[in-house]
Amino acid sequence: MQHRGEIVEQVIRQSGFPITIIAQKLGKSRRWMYLMFDNPQVDIETILAIGKIIHHDFSAEIKELNALTPNSFEDPENPYNNESKEYWKNKYLKLLEDYNELLKQVNEMKK
Repeated sequence: MQHRGEIVEQVIRQSGFPITIIAQKLGKSRRWMYLMFDNPQVDIETILAIGKIIHHDFSAEIKELNALTPNSFEDPENPYNNESKEYWKNKYLKLLEDYNELLKQVNEMKK
């Protein structure tokens, strides 16, 4: 049976994300990443952070993650997360209204 470090390594390699980039985003070194792959007890926070970077939910492979809420996997810096859907909807509607107003002005000018 695979341990946490091996699972994380396998998923990272399948994702195609360069280990160097993941290490940089975590503020770690490549060496730290390879040592983490050998660690059977990689901490949950690290796994979640890697999951956010590579856009992967590890809860299917690591059962301890099933107890966490689904929102744990959302990236708060992502402008398209649930909290800002209303913002983008309102922005779209405003642009649509502005566009329609411009169309009216153009049609009036043609007359």
